[in-house]
Formats: sequence, C-alpha cells, structure tokens
Amino acid sequence: MPRLIVIKGVDEGKQFEVSGEHVGIGRDSSNRIKLHDTEVSRRHAEIVRTAEGYRLIDRGSANGTYVNNQSIRDVLLQAGDQIQIGQTLLVFSGGARESVWEPLPGGDLADHISLISRQDLELPSAIVQSIGEAEGSRILAHPEQVEGPWLKNALANLMYQATQAVSHILDLNQLLERILELIFRHLDADRGCIMLREVSASELASGGSELPGSPIRPSAELQPKAVRWRDGVNRQEKISISRTIMEYVLREKQGILVSDAARDERFQAAQSIVRHGISEIICVPMKGRHETLGVLYLDACTPSRDPFGGSTALRKFTGEHLFLASAMAHQAALAVEETRYYQAMVQAERLAAVGQTIAALSHHIKNILQGLRSGSEILQMGIKEMDPVLLQQGWKNIEKNQAKIYDLVVDMLSYSKEREPNIESTDLNAVARDVIELLAPRAKELGIQLVSALDETLPKCPADPEGIHRALLNIVGNALDAVEGAQGPRVQVATMQEEDGPWLRVEVRDNGGGIPPEKINDIFRPFVSTKGARGTGLGLAVSRKILREHGGDILVRSQPGQGSVFILRLPLRSPLAPETGSTHTDLPALPPIP
Repeated sequence: MPRLIVIKGVDEGKQFEVSGEHVGIGRDSSNRIKLHDTEVSRRHAEIVRTAEGYRLIDRGSANGTYVNNQSIRDVLLQAGDQIQIGQTLLVFSGGARESVWEPLPGGDLADHISLISRQDLELPSAIVQSIGEAEGSRILAHPEQVEGPWLKNALANLMYQATQAVSHILDLNQLLERILELIFRHLDADRGCIMLREVSASELASGGSELPGSPIRPSAELQPKAVRWRDGVNRQEKISISRTIMEYVLREKQGILVSDAARDERFQAAQSIVRHGISEIICVPMKGRHETLGVLYLDACTPSRDPFGGSTALRKFTGEHLFLASAMAHQAALAVEETRYYQAMVQAERLAAVGQTIAALSHHIKNILQGLRSGSEILQMGIKEMDPVLLQQGWKNIEKNQAKIYDLVVDMLSYSKEREPNIESTDLNAVARDVIELLAPRAKELGIQLVSALDETLPKCPADPEGIHRALLNIVGNALDAVEGAQGPRVQVATMQEEDGPWLRVEVRDNGGGIPPEKINDIFRPFVSTKGARGTGLGLAVSRKILREHGGDILVRSQPGQGSVFILRLPLRSPLAPETGSTHTDLPALPPIP
C-alpha cells in the first residue's frame, strides 16, 4: 500500500498509509494525515485515488504545495516523489495505480508466472548477443564510456530516477516495481518480471547472503518479486518464463538477447517459447557486490513492423537494450542488497533497543524495589517497637518509592503513546506560577532560591495546559536537581514573547554544573539520565514530545561550570488551532547565563 514518509519536519519519522479514495493532509484533526507543522494549513492538500494513480491536489493552502521543488495544484504522484508542505518534507512510497501491477485480493505474484520444466539443450544459436554479468557494474561506474547517444541519454535518466527510488522507497517489493516501471519506459517490452532468490531468516540476520561469492541456488528457488505488462497486453494471461534460458543465464553468468526464438530448432523443446510465440527475450543476471541475487526477464511477443509498409519485422530489442537492462539489473541488485542489509540492521537495532529498554527498566525498578524494601523494614521495626518516629520514616520511604513507580509508568505511557493535545486558550504565566508553587516547598527544603520573571503582558496561546504543565514541571524539577549542593543555588522561571516571530517562550535557568557539549544531544534520548537512581531517564524525552505535539520544541544552551537554560517554545498559532500558516523563525542568540 502506498505511504507517505516524513523525512524532515516536526513529525519526522512518521509514516502514513494512503488508503481510501480521498486522503486529507493538514493540521486539522479531521485529516487522515495530520501534521503538526505550523506552516501547514488546516486543510492543506488531498490525495485522490484515480484510475491512473494517486493525484495530489492543493486545497488553496496559504503556503502552497511543492512536488520535487515545483509548485503544484494537481499532479499525478510517482514513487519517490518528494512533497514539500510548509517546513515538512515527505516522500511518496508507492507507484501509480495503473503503472504497477496490483495483485488480486488473496493473490500471489507466483500465480502470474509459469516456469516451464527444463529440457537438455545445446547452446542456443538464437542468442544474438551476450554480456558478462559484471558488465552492468562497469556501465554504472563509467556511463560516459558507453557508445551511442540513445544509451547515454537513457542511462543518465534511469540512473537518476533509480537513485531517487532507492533513496526513498523503503519497501523492497515497491522498489523493484518502480525499477521495472522505469525499465519499461525505455524498452519496448511486452512483459517482464524480476525473479529473486528467497532469503532465510538466518541469512537476513547475517546481512542477506551466506558467503560472499557463493553461487546462486537452482532457479526453482527463485520467486517473482515484481511483474509488469505493457499497456494493452492481457494481464490475466500468465507470463511463461523459459527455465532453459534462465538457467543458461545463471550457469554461464551472462546476460543474453534472444531473437526469433520461436523459429530456432534448438529452442523447440522450450515449450514456453513455442506456445506463446515469443520472438525476442532479454534475460540478465542481477549481480550485486558479492553474489548473483536473481534475474531480470523481459520478452516481446509481437514484433514491430516496417514503418514503410514492408513485411520484414523490425527487432524490438537491440544490443543497446541489453546493455541498459544489464545496468539496471545491477542497480536493482545493489538496491536489494542495501535493503536486506538495512532490514538486518533494523532487526539488530530493535533487539538492541529492547535489550537496552529492559536493562534500563530493570535498573530503575530494582532501585525502587530496594527503596520499598528498606521502607518496609523500617516500618516493621516501628511496628515491633511501637516507635512513631520509625513508623513515620518507614512510611515516608514507601510513599516516596510509590511516587517513583507512578512517575515511571506515566512517563512510559506518555512517551510511547500518540497523544492528542487538548487545545484551549492557555495562560502560560498561570501554568508557570502553579509549577513554582508546587516545587517551592522542595526548593526551600534544599535551600534553593526559586524565582520567577513573568511577562505580565504575555498573550494567551492555544495549548494543552495539562501537557505544558507536565513538561514544565519536569524541566524545573530537573533544574532543582542540577543546582542541589551548588554554591548559592538558584533557579529562575521566565516567560516572554519573541520579538521577531509569533512565538512564546518559557525559560528555565539554573546555575548548576552545566552539561558537557558532547552530552547535549543525548539528554533527550529515552532512559538517559544524569541523576542516577533519582531519575527515570524519560522526563526530558516526554517533555520534548509534548512540546513537539504543539508544534513547538525544547532547546537547551549550557556552559559547563556556569549552568544551563532550557527554552520551551510554543507557537501563538497552534497546529490544531483554526488559523492557517505562520512563519517559523530561527531562535535568537541567548544572553549569558547569570
């Protein structure tokens, strides 16, 4: 199924499936694809499924819609197209509806391929031209050295388009479909398919191959991964692939161009050629960096006629087509290797992430359990000795660790769950005062000066007061932890409106030890904590997530030995508010930390 993948912007990393006849894109919650970019209109654009494919239509947005850096009103999307909406960049993953074969419900590509049993044949005299499997790599490495203007031009276009597809289409089957579609634009083939060797789970874990340079397994284990027909060709008819030709290509490690195969006596035993009257075939091995992964197979059933009215049939395939097919087969093989390597890396990273998460949670839970056990033991001693001081101390320990359990669970849920902010007109000064009031007793107990510098002229902004309260509470609580034990510990909470843009700020400044430059980028990662057993390692990650859900962000500036300042930025025009786009501005330079 086609998808939109966000590769830049507030929603970076998100993927949206394009399903249904109409898919809205915008900031409003009624859109199937909802973006939090403040420069995106509430109802910015729409993807419509038509007979020819998926069309992107701009809805008269304030800031416009761009496809591949071109302003558009209505355009047919192709796989790999880059869509710019506001500050958000998306990639369309999926081909046009008619340009890529779509299997019937419950169908399988193998149902559209017929492999004819092998016959023992001599070397076919019908091979017009052959090419070594390593030639595709040489062509791609030095396209300027190929002969003929047509081939040079075709290579230039295909290499660019294929590179774009490889860069942006993550699904392997969609990627191969796109490559096959590009090949059909330059070769007058009737039918074609890409056959790949199946990869086991153990091979995928090791990067997709057993041993570099290992020979490909028998062609019976090749499976179709992409199938295509020329417009006008009956798609219900199976594509019969000559196992004879395919095995010859794999055995001899050569790509071949076969012409007039139906009349060659040495191919009479290949029933696929005789029965369907295939006159020309291109079959090239898909050679990657280390091994041959499969084959690219193209055929032409109906020969072109002499344009001057003669009866002599003109060949559809030439040596240039064979060279082009070999280059594209190599490009496809490289893409398969990269995709399988990427899948192996993702699988390894997922396992590593699970391990790190379990280790981090185990560490935090163990510390909490130790605190609960200690409190329980003190409580038991107080009960046994009827000592009210011990009872109070034990119960205080238990309450403290119960609060840690609650905070850990809430942080985990907040971080892992997609949350819809409950937007309303919010007074940031009121939120800041409430946070300061809550933390004032703790600051007083630790001897920390907790002060405020609130801009009383600050306008209200559309925000979720509960979410902003939680984020600010995390940041100010961290600041108190940072200055604990420092000389003259001080934390300041300030609010202000930026002069050069419609943005509000809440700044939390401390004069603690600061954060080393090499650790600045790590503090927002989950389960990264500088507070040891006192923190869950999720507070900053959750806080940034909340701000980004509002179309804002949390930024930090820190100088080791001089303290830190955390800036919570909120737009005056929320992504979920009724106003259309606004202008995103760069953050001005910060004054020195006092």
